[in-house]
Amino acid sequence: MKLYSYFRSSAAYRVRIALNLKNLSYDYLPVHLLRSGGEQLNADYRKLNPDGLVPTLVDGDAVLQQSLAIIEYLEETHPNPPMLPRDPIDRAYVRAIALQIACEVHPLDNLRVLRYLVHELGLSEEAKNGWYRHWIENAFESLEVRLSTDPRVGKLVFGDEPTLADLCLVPQVFNAQRFKIDTQRYPTIQRIYDHACGLDAFARAAPGAQPDAE
Repeated sequence: MKLYSYFRSSAAYRVRIALNLKNLSYDYLPVHLLRSGGEQLNADYRKLNPDGLVPTLVDGDAVLQQSLAIIEYLEETHPNPPMLPRDPIDRAYVRAIALQIACEVHPLDNLRVLRYLVHELGLSEEAKNGWYRHWIENAFESLEVRLSTDPRVGKLVFGDEPTLADLCLVPQVFNAQRFKIDTQRYPTIQRIYDHACGLDAFARAAPGAQPDAE
């Protein structure tokens, strides 16, 4: 397998965790999202991924995009250890948390949106950062309520074993801290994040552990 990744991309971070949890080896191919206007926009890379985004996973002849689709593919082709519960209601719970982060928060705060706010709409860096913090804090407030009251929460989002929800939550907390959000205000989220980061699969996937880390 080959993973086209950028060390700080939260979407790529999710996939790195999944590959580690499944004990799958892969070649790491860095795509710098800032250098030379963004290597993800180069013609050669866009032949692989027309969206000009990371991650892209190449598995044999298959070229896969979109982090959640890649993770579901890994779950289906390498089912152990599982990243989704067996019970349909519990699977829906895990997916709901993952989708809240991946579909409601991340699209508003990813790099191309932040660039557009500054370069096209003329927002200041302070205003851009305020935008970022607003949507993270908005999501974390409701997520904290859910996680602090649901009996299915253990050391992680669902019991004590990593699931798709943790794969989405951990990178989002990492990025929140990069933007100086006090995540201690969300004690359940912080506790889950701290525990997950101590697990080998998460630690090896962390941005600072990647070969392109700066």
